[in-house]
This record gives sequence, C-alpha cells and structure tokens, in this order.
Amino acid sequence: MASLFYDGPEYIMRMNTPFKPTNVTLAEVHAVIPKHLHQKNTLKALSYAVRDIVCAVIVYKLGWMIDSFANSLVNNYGVSSLVGSFVKWGLWALYWHWQGVILAGWWCLAHEAGHGSLSNSSWVNHVVGFSLHTFILVPYYAWRSSHHAHHKATMSIERDENFVPRTRSDYNLPPESSAHISDYHDIFEETPIYTLARMLFMQALGWQYYLLTNAMGSPMYPPGTNHFQPSSPLFKPHERNGIIASNIGLTAMASVLYLWTREVGSSNFIKLYFIPYILANHWIVMLTYLHHTDPTIAHFRNKQWSFLRGAVSTVDRPLLGWAGRFFLHNVSHDHVAHHLFSSIPFYNQPQVTEAIKKVLKDDHNYDSTNTFRALYRTFTQCCFIEDDGDIVFYKNKDGKLSRVLAADACDNPTKKEL
Repeated sequence: MASLFYDGPEYIMRMNTPFKPTNVTLAEVHAVIPKHLHQKNTLKALSYAVRDIVCAVIVYKLGWMIDSFANSLVNNYGVSSLVGSFVKWGLWALYWHWQGVILAGWWCLAHEAGHGSLSNSSWVNHVVGFSLHTFILVPYYAWRSSHHAHHKATMSIERDENFVPRTRSDYNLPPESSAHISDYHDIFEETPIYTLARMLFMQALGWQYYLLTNAMGSPMYPPGTNHFQPSSPLFKPHERNGIIASNIGLTAMASVLYLWTREVGSSNFIKLYFIPYILANHWIVMLTYLHHTDPTIAHFRNKQWSFLRGAVSTVDRPLLGWAGRFFLHNVSHDHVAHHLFSSIPFYNQPQVTEAIKKVLKDDHNYDSTNTFRALYRTFTQCCFIEDDGDIVFYKNKDGKLSRVLAADACDNPTKKEL
C-alpha cells in the first residue's frame, strides 16, 4: 500500500535530470534486434487467441454459478444471509475484475492483429482482430486507422492522434511573463473530489467518449470528428469500406446483446457483460493514457520531432504485474519496444526491450510507480504546455515544470536516421 503514495525511483531520477534527446540512431536500435524476433508464428498467435477465449468462457460459466452457490450456502448449509450476501458480492467482484482484465486482453490481442503482428497472412490478422474487437464493441478498422496514424507521429504536437497536450492559449491563459499563480488556479485548481470524479469519468467512459467525439485527440480535426462516420477526416477514402464493415459488426453485436438480454434479463446482462466491459475499457484507457502522458516525458514540435524521438518518449510500466504480461500481452511492460517495432510479435517484445535497453541506456523510459498513483499524478501535474518551444514538457496547476531541458538540448536538429 505504501507504493500508492510514492513515485518510483526511475521517475524521480528523470525529474531531477535535465532532458536531452537521445543521440542514438534508429540504425543502431535496429542493429541490436536479432532477426528471428521479427518472425511471426501463426499457430502460436492463434493459440494465444484460443487461450484468451477459453479463459473468458470459463470465467463466464463460473459467473453463472455465483448466485446459486451463495443461495445454497444460506439455504442448505445454515450460513447467515449476511455472510451469504458477503460471499455473493465478493465473488461477483472477483468475476468483474478478472473478466474485465481478460476482455482487456482481447482488446490488446486485436490491437496486435491490427499491426499485422500475429501472422504473415493479413486475413488471419483481420479475422482475429475484427472478431475480438467487435465482441467488446470496438470499431476494428476505424480504430486501427487512427492508431496507425498515432504510431507514425507519436509525441508530435502537430500530428499525433492521441492524448495531444492542450496549450496555454487553448486555456486562454495570460502570457507566462505576466501570469500569476491565481490565473492558473482559476483554471486548474480542483478539489480532490472533483479530480477523482474526472478520473472516474475518463476511466469508465473515456474510451467511448473518444470514439464518439475524438476527445483528447488531435485538435487539427473539426468538431464532430468521430470513429463511426465513413467520411470522417480521420480516414482516407480507401479506408471507408472498412469503417462501414466495423459499423456493421458493431450493429450485429449490439443486436446479439439485445436478444441475449431479452432471454437472460437485464440484471444478468449488467453483471455478466456490461460491468466487465466497463472495467475492460478502464484498463484500456489507463494503459494507453499513461504510455504517453507523464510530467517527465517530452513532446516535440516539427523541428525537433523524429520517429525515433517520438517512439522512445513513451513509458514502460509494469501494469498488473504478471497478469499484465499474461492477459494484456506485454502491451504495457514493453511499450517502448512496441513503438519502435510494432510488427514484431508481442511474445517476442520482452526480448526486444532487453536488447534496446543496452543501446538506449538512460534514454529508455521505465516507471515502477503504482499505476493508480501515476494516473492521479498526471491529472494534477499534466495540465498544459507552452505555445512555443520545439521540445516541451507539461506544466502543473501552478504553471511550473516537473522537468527542464538541458542547455544544449536543441543544438542538434533531427536527422535522417536510416
């Protein structure tokens, strides 16, 4: 529990170290990756998909037994109704947690399929990705498109697709030279209860809100941008048939859920599907947000951005420990490696991480801070960035930086890396 109140030593070290972009080249990073790690094994990937489905089905079947088991304790074994209720809701809490984690793993595996890392056969990737994402109401082709764009411009203020920082002018703050702390507090000062409410909203509904409104996406898109309209500016014309296919899949899944709910009742729908679905979205939002949002991690404008700098400005986090590796397919533990080599199968990414750490050294970002503390920290410290500067960091609610640039940080503009 103590870890909930303290930052990880890696974070503290970054915070106390002036930032300078890596001097490592992309060629040097590529050179340390053994060729065999790029190889894709379709049967191995499909075995993971089958494993994830089997886990979900087993937990689902156990979920159907919870109420009858708790009732049996009371009616047949003389257990008090209070203890029976405690057992019942305790078991439901376990069901919701683990089924939520498992379904988040479905999202992660479908995400890997979208990158083409499961198989050399594109149809295998698409069948697996479309099926898993559609079951948890994710528009596979639509999100795949915007996610690919995110990978091409990670941490670019002008071109990134996700979690793009808002600027001083976006909040109508006065210039830094004339701003007082009260100006910042008028915008960002919040009670802990209000901050918690914002966090809960993002964790419960942030994923759907992003898909529907492009919230926290790039401000270069007009109001009304979303992931369901085939003509959305998020998509290229040749992608529109895929967007339609995603919408058809979601409509079919929604129909199945409606018919199933009519058969089993709304209570069972909520307990067996809806709550795990919300919790799966919670893990999805948490991991994607914290990979790219941190007070000590730089964002770049065009003069200083490069693919390598963007990729290494993400953060590896040990989200859920062993369960994160097992169910979430290394997506959080090896996120830097994933951004550098998104086509390498997820089961090889731990080896990629170890290889790139040897060449990146201190430029590899890892944070052992408890993930819930890190989430709260970003809500209170990642408030806005300045309108100018080619390498920038978030400022907090007092208008202060958590990390500063080294004096020579911008001396070397980006160069061709291959």
